[in-house]
Amino acid sequence: MRRLFNTTPNSMGTIYLFMFVLSAVFFTADFNFAAPDVSEAKQAVYVIDVSGEVDPGMAAFVERAYQDVSVDPDAIVVAKIDTFGGRVDSALEIVDTFLKISEKKSIAFVEKKAISAGALISLSCGKLVMVPATTIGDCAPITYSQEGAEMLGEKFQSPIRAKFRALAKRNGYPVKLAEAMVSLDKEVIEVEIDGKKMIMDASDLKDLTDEEREKITSRKTLVEEGELLTMDAEEAVELGFSTMTAGSIDEMLQQMGIKNYEVIAIEQSWSETMVRFIGSIAPILMMIGMAALYMEMKAPGFGVPGIIGILCLAIVFLNQYMVGLADYTELLILGFGIVLMGIEVFVLPGFGIAGFAGIVFLAVGLILSLQGFVIPDPDIPWEADLLFHNIAVVLASYIFAFMFTLFFMRYILPRFSIGTKGPYLMADLKDAHADSTETAKIKTGDRGVAKTYLRPSGKADINNDLFDVVTESEFIEKGTSIVVSSKKGNRIIVSRIIEP
Repeated sequence: MRRLFNTTPNSMGTIYLFMFVLSAVFFTADFNFAAPDVSEAKQAVYVIDVSGEVDPGMAAFVERAYQDVSVDPDAIVVAKIDTFGGRVDSALEIVDTFLKISEKKSIAFVEKKAISAGALISLSCGKLVMVPATTIGDCAPITYSQEGAEMLGEKFQSPIRAKFRALAKRNGYPVKLAEAMVSLDKEVIEVEIDGKKMIMDASDLKDLTDEEREKITSRKTLVEEGELLTMDAEEAVELGFSTMTAGSIDEMLQQMGIKNYEVIAIEQSWSETMVRFIGSIAPILMMIGMAALYMEMKAPGFGVPGIIGILCLAIVFLNQYMVGLADYTELLILGFGIVLMGIEVFVLPGFGIAGFAGIVFLAVGLILSLQGFVIPDPDIPWEADLLFHNIAVVLASYIFAFMFTLFFMRYILPRFSIGTKGPYLMADLKDAHADSTETAKIKTGDRGVAKTYLRPSGKADINNDLFDVVTESEFIEKGTSIVVSSKKGNRIIVSRIIEP
C-alpha cells in the first residue's frame, strides 16, 4: 500500500508537537476572546410609575412604557404603585399590559397604597413587594349617588372577582383571599388538617366530609363576612401575597440577591402629563365650548366666541384621541354637528331644526369620545354604567353652559359696554310727532329691492331712497325684489314680489 507521508520517528514527534501547540493556541483564543465577559453585564430594572387616579391617560402611558421595555426580554419590570383606584376599564387595560410580561420578570412595588383598582393592577404582576406600613385591598366596585358611595351588586362583582381569581392562580396568590377583596359575603377561614394549613371560604368548609372535619386541629377566621380584605405590609407577607417588605426598590433588589443592576425609570412625558390633566378637566372644557357656541349663535356673524367654542371641543377630542378612546367616527360626528350649527348661524334665521340637530350630534360625538365602545356589552356590566355616567357629564355640561350664557349676557356683558364722553344733544322728544316726512314719500304699491336680509326687519331701496322696512313674519333674502303692501304710521310693511 502506498504511503501518503514518508515519516520517521523523529518527524512524527515533530508533527505531534506541532499539533499540540496549534490546539493550545486555538483553545486559548477561544477561551479568551469568544467567551463573553459576564462579570460586567448589569441587570436592567425598569420602573414604571403607576400613581394617581387610574384613568385612560394612565393606561396609555403604561402601554407606551411596555413598548419601551419589551425590546429587552431579560429586563425586570417594576410597577411602582400608589393609587386609590379609578376607572375599571382603564385598570383592566393596565392589567392586560402587565400580563404581557413574564410573571418571573414583573414585580409590583407598593410604595404607599394599592387600593381598589390599584390592588387589581398589583396582583397582575408575578411578585408583590410592599413598603412598611403600606396597604393593599378593598376592590369592591362602587358608584356615586346623592347618598354618597354605594357598592354595586353581584352583576358587577362577579366579573371582577373572576379576574382576581385568574390573576391569583397565575401568580401564586391565595385565591380565596383575593376574592375577598371584591365581595363582602366572603368569609375566609384558615384550617389545619393533618398538619397542613389550608385557606377556605364558608362554602368549602361546608363541603367537607364528617371525617375531614374531625381531622381539623385548628381554625382561624381571616376575613369576617361583611368585610373586605385590606392588608398592611406585614399581613400581606403572612397571608402569602407579599414576597417581602422593603423600604426602597434598591433594598428589594438586594434582598433578591441582585447585586449588579441598573435602575431605569420610565416617567410620563410632558405630553402624557398634559393629556391626563386635560382628561380631568374635560367636563369644564365641554361646558365652556358649548357656552361659547351658544353665544355665537345668538350674535351675528362669526367671532371670538365661535373660535373659543370650537377650540375647547377640539382639545377634548384630541385628548381622547391620544388616549385611544376617540377615532375618526367621533371626529366625523363632531364635525357634522359644527357644520349644522354653522348653517343655523349663517343660513337659516332664528333657532330651528339645524341648530337642534347640531347640538344632538355634538352631544353624541362627545359621549362616544369619552368611552372606548359604542354600544355597551351585556357581558361587561360596567360599560353601561360608564355610558350613563358619560351621558350625565355631557348633559350637565350643556345645562351649565346654557345657564352660564344667560348669566353672562344678562349681567356681565353689559358691563363691558364702552361709554362715550360728551358733548351730547340736549334736545328731548317731548314735542316729537309720530308722523315722518320721509315715510310720506312712500305709498302702497311702490316697488324696491331689499338691501339687507329682512328677518323680518331690515333696509330696502324704494324710489332710490333707503328706508327701514319690515315684513309680516316673512324672511326675505338680500337682493330680492319687494313691494310696499301697507303703511302703519311710520312702519313700512313690504312683501316679496311673486313673479307670474
